[in-house]
Amino acid sequence: MTADTDSVTQGFAKSERSPGLSPSLAFLFSVTCALAVANVYFAQPLLDSMAQSLNVASSMIGIVVTATQVGYALGLLFIVPLGDLVNRKRLILTQVLLSAIALAAVGAAQQWLALLGAMIVMGLLAVVVQVLVAYAAALATPSQRGHAVGTVTSGIVLGILLARFTSGLIADIAGWRAVYFVSGGLMLTLAAVLWKVVPAAAPSRHQDSYLALIRSLFRLFVSEPVLRIRGLLALLIFAAFSVLWTSMVLPLSAPPLSLSHTAIGLFGLAGVAGALAARSAGRWADQGLGQRVSGISLGILTLSWLPITFAETSLLALVCGVILLDFAVQAVHVTNQSLIFSARPDAQSRMVGAYMCFYSVGSALGAAAATQIFALWGWMAVCLLGASISATAWVLWFLTTHRKCRPVAVG
Repeated sequence: MTADTDSVTQGFAKSERSPGLSPSLAFLFSVTCALAVANVYFAQPLLDSMAQSLNVASSMIGIVVTATQVGYALGLLFIVPLGDLVNRKRLILTQVLLSAIALAAVGAAQQWLALLGAMIVMGLLAVVVQVLVAYAAALATPSQRGHAVGTVTSGIVLGILLARFTSGLIADIAGWRAVYFVSGGLMLTLAAVLWKVVPAAAPSRHQDSYLALIRSLFRLFVSEPVLRIRGLLALLIFAAFSVLWTSMVLPLSAPPLSLSHTAIGLFGLAGVAGALAARSAGRWADQGLGQRVSGISLGILTLSWLPITFAETSLLALVCGVILLDFAVQAVHVTNQSLIFSARPDAQSRMVGAYMCFYSVGSALGAAAATQIFALWGWMAVCLLGASISATAWVLWFLTTHRKCRPVAVG
């Protein structure tokens, strides 16, 4: 190993001993999240090619995204809480290695059911992202927690954006299956880097059994008002998010536009505003502005559907709508996480696991509904659906914003 690599390794080890989350360790977590979350979003620009390859109706191909989110929800319930019980470094490495195997299975799938099964497993393991977010929140001091979560979440946003672009580019060159084989190789490389440079995590001080831990996760839904309200907001905003990104490939790839996978993937880069929103929203939450940020962002989310409706006639209008939508979704998402982490600092893995269940359900429902509605009534109906979901989220925020949410002790 080179002297430069030695110094990086020593820097990460030192950061683990230092109070708070160091910038270098936050950056590593961000990169890891970016590479891991990309696996969930690779399929979105590829749905049309997958449908043709496996002879699946275009109205049904959105189930690919739904299957991934089903796996993700299962992982949130049964894997993420382990972060409060076992060595987090070992948990992260195990998930990354198994993800490489699942990605290879997706790329090799020749039957519709085999593809769906592999997608479910891939989604199950992709929750390593939430283990990392909770780890970052645990390492951060209270005054930097929102900023730390925002920094790591910005890596997640960039991963989503790069996934759409790179999957389209690779698919145009070598087909959609190559996307998953390449990603599997990258995950193996990532596992080696994590094993070498991430310091050994301290043993968990949580003494409960695994079953007791899972039961306590379900009790959090009942005992934490902040979790319920912010979880419902997550369900709605990510349903709207999924409505756009799952169905957008259908009108853009069809005549008269007939855009390539690479061109469709480029639209994801317009959402770089989401990464900026993630970092800024974390700082605003640390300053006590979480409610105000939520209300403004949900208003922007609702209005973003107006330019999106012109996607079939104006690509510039679509870009503007995508920028607004991604900015709003990520701002609310980071604010949500900052607030729930503050509510229960002693149960951060379980809190984020419980919260992200709402995200997963919303994403799955949005994906399934979007392709069905597009097949029946077209793009305008899809946009009406997205706008209605976004407006519902704003109404929920408005009705609950003056209520004081006090955590209730879990028995």
